[in-house]
Amino acid sequence: MVARAYTVAFEGVSARPVEVQCAVTPGMPAFSIVGLPDKAVSEARDRVRTALSSLAIALPSKRITINLSPADMPKEGSHFDLPIALSLLAALEIIPQDAVQDTTALGELSLDGSLVPVIGALPAAMSAAEDERTLLCPKASGAEAAWVGACQVIAAQSLADIVRHFTGQSPLPPAKPGEVLDDPLGRCMRDVKGQERAKRAMEIAAAGRHHLMMVGAPGSGKSMLAARLPGILPPLSAAEALETSMIHSIAGLLDAGGISRTRPFREPHHTASMAAIVGGGRGAKPGEISLAHNGVLFMDEFPEFPRTVLETLRQPMETGQVMVARANAHVHYPCRFMLVAAANPCKCGNLSDPARACARAPVCGQDYLGRISGPLMDRFDLRVEVPPVAYTDLDLPANGEASAQISERVTRARDLQTARYGDFPDVRVNAEIEGAILDQFATPDPEGKALLARVADRFGLTARGYHRILRVARTIADLDGSDAVRQPHVAEAVSFRITGCRDT
Repeated sequence: MVARAYTVAFEGVSARPVEVQCAVTPGMPAFSIVGLPDKAVSEARDRVRTALSSLAIALPSKRITINLSPADMPKEGSHFDLPIALSLLAALEIIPQDAVQDTTALGELSLDGSLVPVIGALPAAMSAAEDERTLLCPKASGAEAAWVGACQVIAAQSLADIVRHFTGQSPLPPAKPGEVLDDPLGRCMRDVKGQERAKRAMEIAAAGRHHLMMVGAPGSGKSMLAARLPGILPPLSAAEALETSMIHSIAGLLDAGGISRTRPFREPHHTASMAAIVGGGRGAKPGEISLAHNGVLFMDEFPEFPRTVLETLRQPMETGQVMVARANAHVHYPCRFMLVAAANPCKCGNLSDPARACARAPVCGQDYLGRISGPLMDRFDLRVEVPPVAYTDLDLPANGEASAQISERVTRARDLQTARYGDFPDVRVNAEIEGAILDQFATPDPEGKALLARVADRFGLTARGYHRILRVARTIADLDGSDAVRQPHVAEAVSFRITGCRDT
């Protein structure tokens, strides 16, 4: 007789069902696991054997075979411990088989039988809901998994609790979702002295999820501005929070089962590898661009990143998803992020100051920013030069708008976009409109068309650059509360496109 339990194997943010089959047959005593297990799964037999011994359950002197089906799909991770133990307990008729078959389980076993939390409880709960099963997981993972709401989640402290639950001695109550994490105290835009044009660019970028490039001398406030960007972004919607949390669950970044409505803000160092930025490594884990899904990816010292890393950003910036292709894995991750890049104008950073610039100016600036390829630079909707702030202005009182005021305008603009694109499931913000949708909602008035035609002819805009100006103009019109895109909106969009930052 074969006893069955169910668990999942992770492919990106998806959890594929896996059937764990256990057969206890006469023969030479052995405990084998088949079905393409990795090292962690193969070692489960020792953890399961010892955990059962802690419950005074001795394995019979027979041949025990565990098959993980489908057998041609790689199985990775320690979360297979619990379903293997359940299938074995069902085969030994210690717990009822029908109850086990109605459950999707995941969890790592300690040698004393306690359950250790594992990554991926949230996507596992989604899979269990699709299969109309109950999810059984470690207690520390229960609050995270319970956010799905479409399936019952049972969280146990130990294997002994699970045995008592299935035998009816002490049923476990369903787990409850973790708390919505409070937004951290954000940094306020009012702290930034001057830089009104850069603040305006930040507001437009936040309203339409446009990619932004800032170029300025060291100490001019680029990083300071970027750090205040989360404070003007609207909170995640319920659907966006679930999407983002599933990626963070796979990466093991959820804190105590809580889900945050704050948009992600990731800022990798310029020494980060391609696998760290795009995704990959062992198990093809999500990279920074996916961890920034529905949020912001801030890349300071942008030209200092390896050229190969920068070039891999081009396709994800356009499509909003990335495929991590490896010899043993082809995994898709969503990555609808807003890229904010900051760079010095040259290697020494003093290109704009003739008294301090090096002898190679202006060639040094061309060489330095030349590390950013034309096709990549073409994907930045907004480009702004951030001039240095005079030290005499630093003692002046803060008189700019607070982040809360800017956030109100950004939220109103986002609400307009949500209502406008409600019939287009693949479009959420202005940065994503194209084709017929772009023509329908972002075509400017005749004066705006004439202005854009002159700009395209004068500066040789690419088709991508032309359309990105229209998208930005649409966002500016939304911030202005205008249904139509007018000439002033186009003019402002052009001003943020045609700068000294290598016009395209």
